[in-house]
Amino acid sequence: MLDVKVPTVGESISEVQIGQWLKQEGDWVAKDEDLVEIETEKASVQIPAPVAGYLRNIQKAAEEFAEVGDVIASIEPADAPTGGAGPAGDDSSSSSATPAGKAAPSPVAPAAPPATGNGAGDAIVMPAAQRLLDELGVQASEVTATGPGGRLLKEDVMAHVKRGPAAPAPAAPPAPALPAAPARPTVAATSLVTSGGSGRKEEVKPLSMIRRTIASRLVQAQQTAALLTTFNEINMQPVMELRKKYRDAFQNKHGVKLGFMSFFAKAAVEGLRRFPAVNSEVRGNNIVYRNYFDIGIAIGGGKGLVVPVLRSVEAMSFATIERSIAEYADLAGSNQLQPTDLEGGTFTISNGGIYGSLLSTPIVNPPQSGILGLHSIQERPIAEAGQVVIRPMMYIALTYDHRVVDGREAVTFLRTVKEVLEDPARLFLEV
Repeated sequence: MLDVKVPTVGESISEVQIGQWLKQEGDWVAKDEDLVEIETEKASVQIPAPVAGYLRNIQKAAEEFAEVGDVIASIEPADAPTGGAGPAGDDSSSSSATPAGKAAPSPVAPAAPPATGNGAGDAIVMPAAQRLLDELGVQASEVTATGPGGRLLKEDVMAHVKRGPAAPAPAAPPAPALPAAPARPTVAATSLVTSGGSGRKEEVKPLSMIRRTIASRLVQAQQTAALLTTFNEINMQPVMELRKKYRDAFQNKHGVKLGFMSFFAKAAVEGLRRFPAVNSEVRGNNIVYRNYFDIGIAIGGGKGLVVPVLRSVEAMSFATIERSIAEYADLAGSNQLQPTDLEGGTFTISNGGIYGSLLSTPIVNPPQSGILGLHSIQERPIAEAGQVVIRPMMYIALTYDHRVVDGREAVTFLRTVKEVLEDPARLFLEV
């Protein structure tokens, strides 16, 4: 037996939480096939099988905590099962065979080894890209990856196919049957349920690692920074008309929808250029001013709010921004963001409007000095050229650290965002 241990997942991380087991006890797994998802205080990480064999002795259930170095399961080394035979030393007449009247376990094919070769051999293949690869019979190693962090995107596969016909993939051999699972059941998630009488119950569950981190950082921001929020509102009609005019052409050319976030990211960059204090950081007794703009985009993930970072937004096109956000959203939904995706960031944008929020005061993400909050777009009557007209309006909010950002800078930053979005041509003319 070989132990499966919690690996070192970060310089300062000593404890992790078990997310979900991707294999059941008794399953055969290939070497380097993912066994279990663990959650750190920054992101989710998958632990692969150290050797090929059968998964045995699961020690930790989902939602339980473990220390780095703890043994959480074992692998019984074995070759891939063939036919109806079990692992070495077993035969079909042994007492572990499927009892009469019970359904035989579903056959599972051994996992394919990681793709190798040039192109995307070592890339992280996105789910949409993998589906398209499977449909076309194309190997990931044949496609050049262009996504953030070297990820292989659906658009990469489409571009590869346009350059030339894809060779059909060889047919997979019939899936072999697995031996019957041992009598010991897989460990299940547990939680404490208490009764308060009269049928009233309480369920006690531990905070997830990511939720712990969110809680501590929000408290840290409130305790260490002098936070203040200022508000403004934007007439979104010019941006909405521009999106409507170029929506189809943009999607046909770039394979991604033209959303609002790319406009706000570019408008924020313009504001940060004019007011660098909003893009700064307090470091000890010093203020650090940056000449680059790494903007975090708050996304609701499977385990809570996460803020992946778009690097050097000033150099990104609208299509690159939208594509990167879409990929990060997919990763967040499947808890596959890596710690490096969340590190750094000089400014944050949070869109509560997608959940219906009309107005809020966002909290800065330490050690940043500002966060831009977006809200729902609602048609409201406003005065325009002496007339009352109905326009699609959005409230925006800037929460800032008053230690380094003056009220004048904060208010004028927000006015800059408003002016740029109410006249989007400014984004292209740089005026």
